Amino acid sequence: MLREMFSNELFTVLIIIGLVCIGIAKATNGKRFHDFTQVVWNSKYLKIYSKDQKFIDGFDALLFTNLVISLSIFLFLCVKSFYAISDYNNTLVIKVLVGTASFFLIKILLERLIGSLFEIDNFVDNFLFQKISYINFLGLVLTPINALMLYTLESHNIAIYIAFFLLLLVLCIGLITSFKMHQNIIKKNLFYFILYLCALEITPYIILYKFLIE
Repeated sequence: MLREMFSNELFTVLIIIGLVCIGIAKATNGKRFHDFTQVVWNSKYLKIYSKDQKFIDGFDALLFTNLVISLSIFLFLCVKSFYAISDYNNTLVIKVLVGTASFFLIKILLERLIGSLFEIDNFVDNFLFQKISYINFLGLVLTPINALMLYTLESHNIAIYIAFFLLLLVLCIGLITSFKMHQNIIKKNLFYFILYLCALEITPYIILYKFLIE
């Protein structure tokens, strides 16, 4: 049983930090947080708040912190469940945490750089805002799932499969929504859009997967 093989103390601290970030985001931006929780089935949040986006946004930063924590815990539990890691220690969890944060930050900065180089800053900024909104929403979804796997469930496999399905569903909804909102630009530059998907959306996640299993 996974939860008996190692101490949950570090995970408990991380989950609390994530919940505090969510709580601060909700307390300081109640209306925005309410709209954000409906982003998957209502594009109102994207249309309203994309106009006021900043390079560094406190609300997004708080939710991004929770995302990094939640996703890192989930990825670690996935790898440990399916690859039977026997040499677990807190350092390994921290490495996964730092690696996940670095992955997303480098990816976002690289996309902004490409937007500047090709002088399509407005399009890239709006597209990134939409993507960040959806991946931050994944952080909210993963928080209770992680808690269930760590403190309640004896077997994690079913929970992991359900979580993967939910994550893919949210990501697909986000991609379809973004495509609809920018379909005119994408249709005119379909080749470049496909190239973008392969280079900056698919390849980085393959690299992250290899990093985790190694």
